[in-house]
Amino acid sequence: MNIQNDALKQLEDLKVRHRKVDEHIQDLIRGFNNDQLQIRRLKKQKLQLKDEISRIKASLLPDIIA
Repeated sequence: MNIQNDALKQLEDLKVRHRKVDEHIQDLIRGFNNDQLQIRRLKKQKLQLKDEISRIKASLLPDIIA
């Protein structure tokens, strides 16, 4: 059960990081100095975080055979 708790903690940490990256992207987009390269990098990082979140969620769900 400890492994599951660790995964849940990691999942929450990733969600927080994902939210912060999204907020940073939105701030850059609203700003006057749109650094498109930085925005692109942050979007890539956000996607990687989302993929990691999905991977952890999938590992926490039991396999259901229909």
